[in-house]
Amino acid sequence: MDILPLLVLFLSWQTKVRTKMKLTPASLMVVRGDEAKFTCSTSYTPWTAMTWLLGDRPVLTISKQDGVVPSVNPNITAVKCSNSKTDCWEFILRSTERNNQGQVTCDLHLIDRKMAELFVQEKGSVRVFGESKLAFKGESVLFQCQAAGWYPEPTLQWQVHDKKVSQDEYNISVKEMENFFTVSSNLSIPAERSSVVDCLVSVSALKAPLKSSINLTVVAEVLEEEDDCTVLVAVSASLAALLLLVLLSLCTVLCYRQRRKAKKSPQEAVRFDQSVFGGSSVAEATGGNVNQGFSTEDATDVSSSEVIIGTRSQMNFDTFHKVPHVVHSSSLSLHTEGQTTEFQEDNTYSIVRRITTV
Repeated sequence: MDILPLLVLFLSWQTKVRTKMKLTPASLMVVRGDEAKFTCSTSYTPWTAMTWLLGDRPVLTISKQDGVVPSVNPNITAVKCSNSKTDCWEFILRSTERNNQGQVTCDLHLIDRKMAELFVQEKGSVRVFGESKLAFKGESVLFQCQAAGWYPEPTLQWQVHDKKVSQDEYNISVKEMENFFTVSSNLSIPAERSSVVDCLVSVSALKAPLKSSINLTVVAEVLEEEDDCTVLVAVSASLAALLLLVLLSLCTVLCYRQRRKAKKSPQEAVRFDQSVFGGSSVAEATGGNVNQGFSTEDATDVSSSEVIIGTRSQMNFDTFHKVPHVVHSSSLSLHTEGQTTEFQEDNTYSIVRRITTV
């Protein structure tokens, strides 16, 4: 009868000790090469040694009095928890490997032990086959994606224009070789608009999925977007052509007027206005001699007629003098440099009208 109370007392003591020991997290997933951290704490002060085990193999020992005992594995260490009211140690496994996967144990020597699970996953590669695709609007376009070298089997998801594609619209095939998984998928979609097509692959330990992308360009959409620019360019070109035509027309008219003016200038050189010279004679204005036989009538020379017509309105013919009757005179010519004239020696006079062109 005395043994039963002692047994009850021992079991209650064990239960009390167990409730004061804690190992977190209970399960941890990491990608190979990342760090794995577990925390073991206890409020039971009489403990003397804490041992960490990977599987059934002890890898690190911590003494309450001396701290961490040096380990032969440089990737394994432990640090004392900060801001903790209990005895707490953080177990650190650097650069995890696939063979580290399994059970992780924190053992308080001769008192209690707690266990957790470590999962080491493998991150492989992902790629979408081919280069950027060009398609007409409404045409069906096929995309192929492959994710190789993953562990465990990864999840594959298609995304078009930042929107996830329903799993009913693509197929997935999986192959396992030497404890690695390869996932392949085909996606066929109609070309509705230009967009980016993404293939996303992930495992639970990854914070963000791996992504491979390819561009889809829809030709009809590009043409529609360029319509406005085409119209603007056409209008601008038409206006420029019209402006050029107007400028050419103006230049032609100006050149024609300039040429006509240049042709008239030799004739205008012999025209003058007597009013400019204050009533002085033509000879005085031009520095020549007065032709006493100038006449505006019966001119037979063409050039003389043109000069007479051009100046008739401005010249005063009352200034011409009467000369004796001509007995003999040379013929009138545009190229005649001199003239010989004989006059009768009488008192009879007649009006002779002539013009000499030099």
